[in-house]
Amino acid sequence: MSAYILRRLLILLPLLLAMSFVAFMFIQLAPGDYFATLRMNPQISDETIRRLQAQYHMDKPPLVQYVYWLRNLIHLDLGFSISQKQPVATVIGTRLLNTLLLSISSILITWLVAIPIGVYCAVHQYSLGDKIFSAISFIGMSLPGFFLALLMLYFLGAEFGLLPIGGLKSPNYYEFSRMAKLADVALHLVIPTVVLSIGGLASLQRIMRGNMLEVLRMQYVMTARAKGLPESRVIYRHALRNAINPMVTIFGFELSSLLSGAALLEIVCGYPGLGQVMLEAVRSQDLFLVMGSMLIGGLLLVVGNLVADVLLAIADPQVSYQ
Repeated sequence: MSAYILRRLLILLPLLLAMSFVAFMFIQLAPGDYFATLRMNPQISDETIRRLQAQYHMDKPPLVQYVYWLRNLIHLDLGFSISQKQPVATVIGTRLLNTLLLSISSILITWLVAIPIGVYCAVHQYSLGDKIFSAISFIGMSLPGFFLALLMLYFLGAEFGLLPIGGLKSPNYYEFSRMAKLADVALHLVIPTVVLSIGGLASLQRIMRGNMLEVLRMQYVMTARAKGLPESRVIYRHALRNAINPMVTIFGFELSSLLSGAALLEIVCGYPGLGQVMLEAVRSQDLFLVMGSMLIGGLLLVVGNLVADVLLAIADPQVSYQ
Protein backbone atom coordinates (compact mmCIF):
# COMPACT_ATOMS: atom_id res chain seq x y z
CA MET A 1 0.00 0.00 0.00
CA SER A 2 2.80 2.44 0.87
CA ALA A 3 4.47 1.83 -2.52
CA TYR A 4 1.15 2.46 -4.29
CA ILE A 5 0.60 5.73 -2.41
CA LEU A 6 4.15 6.83 -3.25
CA ARG A 7 3.59 6.13 -6.95
CA ARG A 8 0.35 8.11 -6.92
CA LEU A 9 2.08 11.04 -5.23
CA LEU A 10 4.85 10.99 -7.83
CA ILE A 11 2.22 11.14 -10.58
CA LEU A 12 0.59 14.11 -8.83
CA LEU A 13 3.07 16.73 -10.07
CA PRO A 14 2.98 15.99 -13.84
CA LEU A 15 -0.78 15.55 -13.68
CA LEU A 16 -1.27 18.97 -12.09
CA LEU A 17 1.11 20.49 -14.62
CA ALA A 18 -0.89 19.05 -17.50
CA MET A 19 -4.17 20.26 -15.98
CA SER A 20 -2.80 23.74 -15.39
CA PHE A 21 -1.42 24.00 -18.93
CA VAL A 22 -4.71 22.98 -20.54
CA ALA A 23 -6.69 25.35 -18.30
CA PHE A 24 -4.30 28.23 -18.98
CA MET A 25 -4.55 27.82 -22.73
CA PHE A 26 -8.35 27.51 -22.65
CA ILE A 27 -8.57 30.77 -20.71
CA GLN A 28 -6.39 32.42 -23.33
CA LEU A 29 -8.80 31.29 -26.06
CA ALA A 30 -11.59 33.43 -24.58
CA PRO A 31 -11.98 36.76 -26.40
CA GLY A 32 -10.64 39.82 -24.62
CA ASP A 33 -8.99 40.04 -21.22
CA TYR A 34 -9.25 41.98 -17.97
CA PHE A 35 -7.57 45.00 -19.52
CA ALA A 36 -10.33 45.26 -22.11
CA THR A 37 -12.66 46.46 -19.35
CA LEU A 38 -10.05 48.96 -18.16
CA ARG A 39 -9.86 50.49 -21.62
CA MET A 40 -13.55 51.39 -21.31
CA ASN A 41 -12.71 53.64 -18.35
CA PRO A 42 -11.68 57.07 -19.64
CA GLN A 43 -9.85 57.80 -16.38
CA ILE A 44 -7.30 55.06 -17.09
CA SER A 45 -4.74 55.96 -19.72
CA ASP A 46 -3.37 53.57 -22.34
CA GLU A 47 0.07 54.04 -20.86
CA THR A 48 -1.13 52.78 -17.49
CA ILE A 49 -2.71 49.73 -19.12
CA ARG A 50 0.47 48.94 -21.06
CA ARG A 51 2.50 49.28 -17.88
CA LEU A 52 0.22 46.85 -16.05
CA GLN A 53 0.36 44.38 -18.93
CA ALA A 54 4.14 44.49 -18.90
CA GLN A 55 4.22 44.16 -15.10
CA TYR A 56 2.21 40.92 -15.18
CA HIS A 57 3.77 39.70 -18.48
CA MET A 58 0.40 39.76 -20.23
CA ASP A 59 1.88 41.54 -23.22
CA LYS A 60 3.71 38.36 -24.16
CA PRO A 61 2.52 35.21 -26.02
CA PRO A 62 0.35 32.76 -24.01
CA LEU A 63 3.08 30.13 -23.75
CA VAL A 64 5.53 32.67 -22.32
CA GLN A 65 2.87 33.84 -19.87
CA TYR A 66 2.41 30.27 -18.70
CA VAL A 67 6.16 29.88 -18.14
CA TYR A 68 6.20 33.03 -16.00
CA TRP A 69 3.18 31.80 -14.03
CA LEU A 70 4.84 28.42 -13.52
CA ARG A 71 8.07 30.05 -12.36
CA ASN A 72 6.16 32.00 -9.73
CA LEU A 73 4.30 28.85 -8.70
CA ILE A 74 7.59 27.10 -7.96
CA HIS A 75 8.19 29.83 -5.36
CA LEU A 76 4.65 29.19 -3.99
CA ASP A 77 3.41 32.45 -5.51
CA LEU A 78 -0.05 32.12 -7.08
CA GLY A 79 0.16 35.58 -8.58
CA PHE A 80 -1.71 38.83 -8.05
CA SER A 81 -5.46 39.20 -8.53
CA ILE A 82 -5.93 42.38 -10.55
CA SER A 83 -9.70 42.47 -10.03
CA GLN A 84 -9.43 41.99 -6.24
CA LYS A 85 -6.23 44.11 -6.01
CA GLN A 86 -4.50 41.68 -3.66
CA PRO A 87 -2.49 38.44 -3.90
CA VAL A 88 -4.38 35.38 -5.10
CA ALA A 89 -3.32 33.42 -2.01
CA THR A 90 -4.91 36.08 0.19
CA VAL A 91 -8.15 36.13 -1.81
CA ILE A 92 -8.48 32.34 -1.76
CA GLY A 93 -7.34 32.01 1.86
CA THR A 94 -9.96 34.40 3.19
CA ARG A 95 -12.79 32.44 1.55
CA LEU A 96 -11.41 28.89 1.43
CA LEU A 97 -12.09 28.02 5.07
CA ASN A 98 -15.69 29.21 4.77
CA THR A 99 -16.31 27.03 1.71
CA LEU A 100 -14.62 24.03 3.32
CA LEU A 101 -16.68 24.51 6.48
CA LEU A 102 -19.91 24.47 4.50
CA SER A 103 -18.92 21.56 2.24
CA ILE A 104 -17.54 19.34 5.01
CA SER A 105 -20.56 19.90 7.26
CA SER A 106 -22.82 19.02 4.31
CA ILE A 107 -20.87 15.84 3.53
CA LEU A 108 -20.98 14.70 7.17
CA ILE A 109 -24.74 15.23 7.44
CA THR A 110 -25.37 13.60 4.05
CA TRP A 111 -23.43 10.43 4.80
CA LEU A 112 -24.48 10.07 8.42
CA VAL A 113 -28.14 10.21 7.35
CA ALA A 114 -28.10 8.56 3.90
CA ILE A 115 -26.34 5.30 4.89
CA PRO A 116 -28.71 4.32 7.74
CA ILE A 117 -31.78 5.28 5.69
CA GLY A 118 -30.54 3.28 2.70
CA VAL A 119 -29.94 0.22 4.88
CA TYR A 120 -33.35 0.56 6.52
CA CYS A 121 -35.14 0.83 3.16
CA ALA A 122 -33.31 -2.24 1.82
CA VAL A 123 -34.03 -4.38 4.88
CA HIS A 124 -37.70 -3.24 4.95
CA GLN A 125 -38.24 -3.27 1.19
CA TYR A 126 -41.71 -2.08 0.04
CA SER A 127 -42.71 -1.19 3.60
CA LEU A 128 -44.44 2.08 4.41
CA GLY A 129 -41.17 3.58 5.62
CA ASP A 130 -39.41 2.53 2.41
CA LYS A 131 -42.11 4.14 0.29
CA ILE A 132 -42.03 7.37 2.32
CA PHE A 133 -38.24 7.67 2.13
CA SER A 134 -38.32 6.83 -1.59
CA ALA A 135 -40.87 9.56 -2.24
CA ILE A 136 -38.82 12.06 -0.24
CA SER A 137 -35.64 11.11 -2.12
CA PHE A 138 -37.34 11.59 -5.51
CA ILE A 139 -38.56 15.03 -4.42
CA GLY A 140 -35.09 15.90 -3.13
CA MET A 141 -33.40 14.89 -6.38
CA SER A 142 -35.88 16.82 -8.55
CA LEU A 143 -36.08 20.03 -6.49
CA PRO A 144 -33.53 22.66 -7.62
CA GLY A 145 -31.21 23.61 -4.80
CA PHE A 146 -31.34 27.35 -5.44
CA PHE A 147 -35.16 27.29 -5.39
CA LEU A 148 -35.22 25.42 -2.07
CA ALA A 149 -32.70 27.92 -0.70
CA LEU A 150 -34.93 30.83 -1.70
CA LEU A 151 -37.93 29.18 -0.04
CA MET A 152 -36.04 28.58 3.21
CA LEU A 153 -34.58 32.09 3.20
CA TYR A 154 -38.05 33.56 2.75
CA PHE A 155 -40.05 31.44 5.19
CA LEU A 156 -37.49 30.53 7.87
CA GLY A 157 -35.57 33.79 7.63
CA ALA A 158 -37.62 36.74 6.43
CA GLU A 159 -41.15 35.60 7.29
CA PHE A 160 -40.74 33.87 10.67
CA GLY A 161 -37.26 35.05 11.70
CA LEU A 162 -36.19 31.61 12.88
CA LEU A 163 -32.84 31.66 11.09
CA PRO A 164 -30.50 34.44 9.91
CA ILE A 165 -30.56 35.45 6.25
CA GLY A 166 -27.25 35.17 4.44
CA GLY A 167 -23.69 35.60 5.62
CA LEU A 168 -21.72 33.55 8.12
CA LYS A 169 -21.70 35.85 11.14
CA SER A 170 -23.96 38.40 12.76
CA PRO A 171 -22.95 42.10 12.69
CA ASN A 172 -22.20 42.01 16.44
CA TYR A 173 -20.44 38.63 16.24
CA TYR A 174 -17.26 39.80 17.98
CA GLU A 175 -19.23 40.95 21.03
CA PHE A 176 -20.41 37.39 21.75
CA SER A 177 -18.85 34.87 24.09
CA ARG A 178 -17.05 31.84 22.65
CA MET A 179 -20.09 29.55 22.87
CA ALA A 180 -22.36 32.27 21.50
CA LYS A 181 -20.01 32.69 18.52
CA LEU A 182 -20.18 28.96 17.77
CA ALA A 183 -23.97 29.04 18.03
CA ASP A 184 -24.15 32.08 15.74
CA VAL A 185 -22.02 30.42 13.04
CA ALA A 186 -24.04 27.20 13.37
CA LEU A 187 -27.32 29.09 12.86
CA HIS A 188 -25.95 30.80 9.74
CA LEU A 189 -24.87 27.40 8.39
CA VAL A 190 -28.29 25.74 8.78
CA ILE A 191 -29.94 26.89 5.53
CA PRO A 192 -26.98 26.41 3.13
CA THR A 193 -25.99 23.10 4.76
CA VAL A 194 -29.51 21.66 4.62
CA VAL A 195 -30.02 22.74 1.01
CA LEU A 196 -26.61 21.40 -0.05
CA SER A 197 -27.22 18.11 1.77
CA ILE A 198 -30.70 17.32 0.44
CA GLY A 199 -29.73 16.61 -3.15
CA GLY A 200 -26.75 14.43 -2.21
CA LEU A 201 -28.68 12.68 0.55
CA ALA A 202 -31.49 11.71 -1.80
CA SER A 203 -29.18 10.16 -4.41
CA LEU A 204 -26.88 8.46 -1.90
CA GLN A 205 -29.83 6.92 -0.09
CA ARG A 206 -31.09 5.40 -3.35
CA ILE A 207 -27.63 4.09 -4.25
CA MET A 208 -27.14 2.58 -0.79
CA ARG A 209 -30.56 0.94 -0.95
CA GLY A 210 -29.78 -0.64 -4.32
CA ASN A 211 -26.36 -1.87 -3.21
CA MET A 212 -27.80 -3.37 -0.04
CA LEU A 213 -30.63 -5.13 -1.87
CA GLU A 214 -28.15 -6.67 -4.29
CA VAL A 215 -25.92 -7.93 -1.51
CA LEU A 216 -28.84 -9.32 0.55
CA ARG A 217 -29.74 -11.61 -2.38
CA MET A 218 -26.26 -13.13 -2.58
CA GLN A 219 -25.56 -16.73 -1.64
CA TYR A 220 -23.27 -16.06 1.31
CA VAL A 221 -25.97 -13.95 3.01
CA MET A 222 -28.48 -16.78 2.60
CA THR A 223 -25.89 -19.19 3.99
CA ALA A 224 -25.28 -16.96 7.01
CA ARG A 225 -29.01 -16.87 7.72
CA ALA A 226 -29.28 -20.64 7.26
CA LYS A 227 -26.57 -21.10 9.90
CA GLY A 228 -28.80 -19.28 12.38
CA LEU A 229 -26.77 -16.10 12.75
CA PRO A 230 -28.66 -13.16 14.27
CA GLU A 231 -30.25 -10.95 11.62
CA SER A 232 -28.41 -7.86 12.92
CA ARG A 233 -25.07 -9.64 12.48
CA VAL A 234 -25.99 -10.79 8.97
CA ILE A 235 -26.94 -7.26 7.95
CA TYR A 236 -24.31 -5.14 9.66
CA ARG A 237 -21.38 -7.57 9.82
CA HIS A 238 -21.64 -9.33 6.45
CA ALA A 239 -23.98 -7.49 4.04
CA LEU A 240 -23.25 -3.87 4.94
CA ARG A 241 -19.49 -4.31 4.70
CA ASN A 242 -19.75 -5.35 1.05
CA ALA A 243 -22.60 -3.03 0.12
CA ILE A 244 -20.72 0.04 1.30
CA ASN A 245 -17.63 -0.58 -0.87
CA PRO A 246 -18.99 1.22 -3.99
CA MET A 247 -19.92 4.16 -1.79
CA VAL A 248 -16.28 4.69 -0.82
CA THR A 249 -15.43 5.67 -4.39
CA ILE A 250 -18.29 8.19 -4.41
CA PHE A 251 -16.93 9.62 -1.15
CA GLY A 252 -13.57 10.22 -2.82
CA PHE A 253 -15.19 12.15 -5.66
CA GLU A 254 -17.15 14.25 -3.18
CA LEU A 255 -13.88 15.25 -1.54
CA SER A 256 -12.66 16.50 -4.90
CA SER A 257 -15.75 18.70 -5.35
CA LEU A 258 -15.46 20.48 -2.00
CA LEU A 259 -14.73 23.83 -3.64
CA SER A 260 -17.13 23.69 -6.56
CA GLY A 261 -20.19 21.97 -5.14
CA ALA A 262 -21.49 24.98 -3.22
CA ALA A 263 -20.70 27.79 -5.67
CA LEU A 264 -24.27 28.54 -6.83
CA LEU A 265 -25.69 28.09 -3.34
CA GLU A 266 -23.15 30.51 -1.89
CA ILE A 267 -24.25 33.15 -4.37
CA VAL A 268 -27.97 32.63 -3.63
CA CYS A 269 -27.50 32.63 0.14
CA GLY A 270 -24.93 35.43 0.20
CA TYR A 271 -22.49 33.07 1.88
CA PRO A 272 -18.91 34.44 1.98
CA GLY A 273 -17.25 31.52 0.21
CA LEU A 274 -15.29 31.03 -2.98
CA GLY A 275 -18.40 30.86 -5.17
CA GLN A 276 -18.89 34.60 -5.63
CA VAL A 277 -15.16 35.22 -5.96
CA MET A 278 -14.81 32.59 -8.68
CA LEU A 279 -17.82 33.90 -10.59
CA GLU A 280 -16.38 37.42 -10.62
CA ALA A 281 -12.94 36.08 -11.55
CA VAL A 282 -14.31 34.23 -14.58
CA ARG A 283 -16.50 37.15 -15.68
CA SER A 284 -13.65 39.63 -15.40
CA GLN A 285 -11.13 37.14 -16.84
CA ASP A 286 -8.86 37.50 -13.83
CA LEU A 287 -6.32 34.98 -15.10
CA PHE A 288 -4.27 34.41 -11.97
CA LEU A 289 -7.27 34.06 -9.65
CA VAL A 290 -8.92 31.54 -11.98
CA MET A 291 -5.68 29.55 -12.26
CA GLY A 292 -5.14 29.54 -8.51
CA SER A 293 -8.63 28.21 -7.84
CA MET A 294 -8.28 25.64 -10.62
CA LEU A 295 -4.99 24.43 -9.16
CA ILE A 296 -6.51 23.88 -5.73
CA GLY A 297 -9.51 22.13 -7.27
CA GLY A 298 -7.24 19.83 -9.30
CA LEU A 299 -5.21 19.01 -6.20
CA LEU A 300 -8.39 18.08 -4.32
CA LEU A 301 -9.48 15.90 -7.26
CA VAL A 302 -6.26 13.86 -7.26
CA VAL A 303 -6.06 13.63 -3.48
CA GLY A 304 -9.76 12.71 -3.26
CA ASN A 305 -9.30 9.79 -5.65
CA LEU A 306 -6.26 8.64 -3.69
CA VAL A 307 -8.20 8.80 -0.42
CA ALA A 308 -11.02 6.79 -2.02
CA ASP A 309 -8.58 4.05 -3.09
CA VAL A 310 -7.03 3.87 0.38
CA LEU A 311 -10.42 3.75 2.11
CA LEU A 312 -11.58 1.03 -0.28
CA ALA A 313 -8.55 -1.09 0.59
CA ILE A 314 -9.26 -0.59 4.29
CA ALA A 315 -12.98 -1.42 3.93
CA ASP A 316 -12.42 -4.48 1.73
CA PRO A 317 -9.43 -6.72 2.58
CA GLN A 318 -9.78 -8.41 -0.83
CA VAL A 319 -8.67 -5.17 -2.52
CA SER A 320 -4.90 -4.86 -2.73
CA TYR A 321 -2.65 -2.42 -4.54
CA GLN A 322 0.73 -3.73 -5.65
